[in-house]
Amino acid sequence: MKHKELTGKIIECAYKVHNNLGFGFLESVYKKAMALELRKQNMVVKEEQPLKVYYEKSVVGEFFVDLFVENEIIVELKSVENLSKAHEVQLVNYLNGLKREIGLLINFGPTGIEVKRKYRKPEESN
Repeated sequence: MKHKELTGKIIECAYKVHNNLGFGFLESVYKKAMALELRKQNMVVKEEQPLKVYYEKSVVGEFFVDLFVENEIIVELKSVENLSKAHEVQLVNYLNGLKREIGLLINFGPTGIEVKRKYRKPEESN
């Protein structure tokens, strides 16, 4: 499945989750609901995929990616009033760390779903 088709299916699932739950829950609730919905669509989903950050061969940090779909797409979920630049930078860092090309930042916000596609290499966004 191509990235565009795969990300489209993920975004559809996010709208379905938002239509059912609305706004106001913790991010963890949306993460569980998204994982269920993605699996209903026969997608392979890993929750809390570990990501280690190295500095000169030493681990200096460990993070966990919200959802890792089809071993390709990193999905970071938020439930905030507005996304910030820091959220976008976090996702790009995860893309670099896991050496994946595309990720989705999805906010279950008060006015609906907000989605940003982020690329590891900016030229791929063209």
